[in-house]
Amino acid sequence: MIAALILSLAAAVFSGRDNQVHVVIPRVDAPAAAITVDGVLDEAVWQQAARLTGFSQYSPVDGRPADDPTDVLVFYTPTTIYFGIKAHAAPGAVHATLANRDRIDADDAIQIFLNPFNDGRQALVFGVNPLGIQADGVLVEGTNNRGGAAFSALESGREVTDLTPDYVYQSKGRITDEGYEIEIAIPFKTLRFPADHVQSWALNIVRRVQSSGHEDSWVPAQRAKSSFLAQSGTLDGLTDLRRGLVLDLNPVVTAHADGAASGDRWNYDTSRPELGGNIRWGVTPNLTLNGTVNPDFSQVEADASQFTYDPRAALFFPEKRPFFIDGAELFNAPNNLIYTRRIAAPITAVKLTGKASSTDIALLSAVDDVATSVSGVDHPVFNIVRLQHDLPGTSKVGLVYTDRIDGAGSNRVFAADARLLFGPIYNLQLQAGGSRTVSGGVATDAPIWQAIFNRDGRHFGLRYQVTGIHEDFRAASGFVSRTGVITTNITHRATWFGADNALLQSWTTSVLLNSVSQYRNATDTQRDPWLEKKFHVNNSVKLKGGWLAGVAGLFESFAFDEPFYKNYAVQGGAAASPQVLPFTGTQNIRNDDYVFTLNTPQFSRISGSVVYVWGHDENFYEWSSATIVFA
Repeated sequence: MIAALILSLAAAVFSGRDNQVHVVIPRVDAPAAAITVDGVLDEAVWQQAARLTGFSQYSPVDGRPADDPTDVLVFYTPTTIYFGIKAHAAPGAVHATLANRDRIDADDAIQIFLNPFNDGRQALVFGVNPLGIQADGVLVEGTNNRGGAAFSALESGREVTDLTPDYVYQSKGRITDEGYEIEIAIPFKTLRFPADHVQSWALNIVRRVQSSGHEDSWVPAQRAKSSFLAQSGTLDGLTDLRRGLVLDLNPVVTAHADGAASGDRWNYDTSRPELGGNIRWGVTPNLTLNGTVNPDFSQVEADASQFTYDPRAALFFPEKRPFFIDGAELFNAPNNLIYTRRIAAPITAVKLTGKASSTDIALLSAVDDVATSVSGVDHPVFNIVRLQHDLPGTSKVGLVYTDRIDGAGSNRVFAADARLLFGPIYNLQLQAGGSRTVSGGVATDAPIWQAIFNRDGRHFGLRYQVTGIHEDFRAASGFVSRTGVITTNITHRATWFGADNALLQSWTTSVLLNSVSQYRNATDTQRDPWLEKKFHVNNSVKLKGGWLAGVAGLFESFAFDEPFYKNYAVQGGAAASPQVLPFTGTQNIRNDDYVFTLNTPQFSRISGSVVYVWGHDENFYEWSSATIVFA
């Protein structure tokens, strides 16, 4: 009787288009569930799996039935959850490459959004292309990164997945005559989840189809919502989940030898080996403790090169070091008040991350190498605290505290923030805080504040943002690219959708008004506070078959930022008697740029894109503008 009931539940079909998004999946005990993750769904256990079907188009036009059928099979064992994907496609329409990890943007792909805490605020993302290549990360709503970047279709309407984390899971895929198949096995050791005996996890699955440029969603998600994740379905009735002992120990031994020529010989000066290592311990199913001593980051991927176009703003480089990546999503804070790369060469560090009683917890303490000290003799000490508490619905409030103590000097930052959702399409984000910096026995206090109001309507959206950062504000444990300014953004967006088979699938027009003013002169009626004024008009058109075109006009004006250039100088005077003169900019820089873009679909063997820019563009190093043509 019990076995028959389990088989009946397992064999059920759950159609997203029929709003059957609350799924009871079968629990199969080993060794009956033993399968080989090889991309071939031929094991008998897949016949028992629940089947998720009835996908809907999400982008470019939501609510329509998906053109290509997709079936997702899912079941779990006491230690692992398994997904099997059967994606149907026309012959030759599937695009897949043996790309590097997290580099499958040009491929067809399946993305699994999984949140064991079912809070509608963030989700782990497990992405796989048809050949099994992985792209994984975390989507945290409220970070304000929308579309046009890695792992998110342009104008998709949802925020961008942060690909920094790398999770441990298995995936294999293969292209078939009917499309492609993928097998995915995610061990519970990889996940954090509640300690409840019976659990309900949030789930959505998105399929990206490169040949058409569409994104299909199992849950019939709507673009006119402030939260994509809050629309997820659920996996219900999960019981007796066994994470097991989560204990990773990675010892490290490093040594070096310095060689130098000595007469007719080459002598080497060898140093004593230095011991270190990393440890990761799952204290509970939802709390993880990490520790490191003398970590070795020599195998970490090098940073990609970046060009500095505006010397007034610092460059941001993402965190890639394994110790700091684990649980990095829980340290996310508005205005990047937490930036772990400030801990440049840790001697030792300890970190606790997880969730307890509807509160996300992220604690980090570290001792940095003396070489990073201002004094050159002290070990800088970092303490970082990030707490976020869930409010009814999908709203939340958070706190940030950081300090960096370097001998007699120190920097402390405290800030509170909130993300409040009103109805289906409105949300308000707030932040207020300040820093106290002690240098040379003098303490300096300075504020930071921000307010963002969003309307995420299907046809009409808007975004109003104002951010103020005092010139004396310092975040020694964070990343603030530019201080001493008040930045205001006003954006209005309108979108029109075409008929199902029309050539024009969607057309989005947005108008941006941006201004940057000096913080200290914002209330001074005797001085002009404006540093930058921008007016942008953007048009994005999606055509049937995955074609994407864009036309934009960028009209900007920049005033000379005298405090920033006070230490700049130029050489002048006669050639016989050169002089060093102060660098001054007496005129505003006026820019008028026009941009045209065209992207083809990802065909089976070829794709292309065209970018053409012409007009006048700025050169902040010379404080001048010039005619620009870029293709």
